[in-house]
Amino acid sequence: MTASNRLGGIIHTYQRYDPANFPSPTAPPPDLVSPAFEHLLFYGSTRRLTEQELARAVRIDPRQIQGLGPSLEALMEMLRERKRKILQTYETEKVQEEAAQHYVNQARQVEPPPRLARRFEQAVRDEQLRELENLWYAAGDERSTFARQLLQLTERLAEKYQVEELIAKYEFTGRTPMTVPEALEIKQELETIDKLLKQLEEAAKTAQIGIIDLEELAQFAEPGDLEQLASLQRQIEEYLRQMAEQQGIERKGKSYHLSPKAYRLFQSKLLSRIFEQLQESRAGRHQGPVIGEGAVELQQTKPYEFGDSVTQMDIPASLVNAMLRSGREGVGSLFSPSFSEQSDAGNSAKKGSRPLIRLKPEDIEIHRTRNNPKCATAVVLDMSGSMRHGLFVDVKRMGLALDGLIRKEYPGDFLQFIEMYTFAKPRHVSEIAELMAKPVTIFDPIVRLKADMSDPQVSEMLIPPHFTNIQHGLQMGRQFLAAQDTPNRQIVLITDGLPTAHFEGKHLFLLYPPDRRTEEATLREGMLCARDGITINIFLLSAWNQTEEDVRFAYRLAESTKGRVFFTAGRDLDRCVVWDYIKRRRELLS
Repeated sequence: MTASNRLGGIIHTYQRYDPANFPSPTAPPPDLVSPAFEHLLFYGSTRRLTEQELARAVRIDPRQIQGLGPSLEALMEMLRERKRKILQTYETEKVQEEAAQHYVNQARQVEPPPRLARRFEQAVRDEQLRELENLWYAAGDERSTFARQLLQLTERLAEKYQVEELIAKYEFTGRTPMTVPEALEIKQELETIDKLLKQLEEAAKTAQIGIIDLEELAQFAEPGDLEQLASLQRQIEEYLRQMAEQQGIERKGKSYHLSPKAYRLFQSKLLSRIFEQLQESRAGRHQGPVIGEGAVELQQTKPYEFGDSVTQMDIPASLVNAMLRSGREGVGSLFSPSFSEQSDAGNSAKKGSRPLIRLKPEDIEIHRTRNNPKCATAVVLDMSGSMRHGLFVDVKRMGLALDGLIRKEYPGDFLQFIEMYTFAKPRHVSEIAELMAKPVTIFDPIVRLKADMSDPQVSEMLIPPHFTNIQHGLQMGRQFLAAQDTPNRQIVLITDGLPTAHFEGKHLFLLYPPDRRTEEATLREGMLCARDGITINIFLLSAWNQTEEDVRFAYRLAESTKGRVFFTAGRDLDRCVVWDYIKRRRELLS
């Protein structure tokens, strides 16, 4: 056999990992978009996503790193052995007595001033660091002898606490006594071992090598193992950088930014999660077709009827029907129905050359069609101060999911987002992820404020932003929907309770606790929406301070426009809103 035809060479068998490349080619790529977006939804633009945070958030199959570096199990066993030796060597009874005696001796050396003597004696008996700290402030002069003695006493008490914590946390079985300084060093070493064990155990489960503190591990591991582990860590980081680039996560400086590609991918994952959760209860997302003339052609067909448009004719199926009929009746000529009565002389001349097919009306198949009515939706997102305890994250996630649904399934529909707090602001979908709940700036139990917004000396920057102005949000939504040429218009209001702000002409009122005057102004805006044929659907998020009045107001506002109220927890919000939108589209089709 010649050299050019020689068989053999290096053959890789992919079992768990590729010995040359990381990770295995058969492994699915890690999802970097979801943790990156969750970080953005929670922190907005206030905190950028770093490479370390992204690496900690990503989950990789740990089987992919087996054999690519030092055994994590071996490193864990080495640390456990070190911990066992320490616990089997020392005893703690003497050091506990020594730490207590040091504290007592130091306390006897302190000479408090007469006005603080009683407080000092009580603080020594109670052994409270806070009381000793308060005495140091009460001394007035930090350079005084008493102040310096208090600092030394505080150090002895802190040492006593740490020794007692060491004894309570670890079970020593040895006989070698230790001094207080030795006990503090041993405590620090044991805590370092526990932290490293936790990091290694997590890395063994998730392949997050980046979470391991290699500098601290260097105190216990061999240099060769550390170098291999550092090499594997760099390999994983480079792999994550490549995956981030492929998924639309762009690196700028020391942080990551999300591109439009990442937005689309995250929306796709959100919708997949939403529909997967409901597959068991519904076989599909859409109802059957609506029979009749329409703009959207469906795959299903029906026999031709007089009056049907031939523009929806299924040509392949119609020709198959004609061929089947011709086989039963004999060979004919290929003519359209309108020309079927031409002379038989021409037909007979062609019969001898090649068989042709005659197309008749009963052969024709017509695609069923359905209408595709347009919907217009304005989504009012509550970003007031009451949403700051995590609810604002679920609201933003819902907005991205709904935008992804409309772009994918109903591209002709109109969707407008409105941020609602003390004021209402229109927002593009690209701004949704960075919205944040407004900080509370007034903590008075009763607030009654009025601002003339026509005054050039008054600006929005001077107004507390954390109030809830549902009226302004509905008004802006109504103005956007008024320009849409469709009868199917709705406002989706996502909030957690009663409004606390409203406009009366040019005057803005901030009223807390919620006032009937604000409720009536909001209900009047709801009636204007009803007059314009706009439905208001309210998704009422559960909150710790929600009352029966919140629920009653939501019902009054929704019923005024023949809308509905949905009660949902934060994590279920995106699923409820998306499926309600699909249900509304189904009702329009039927």
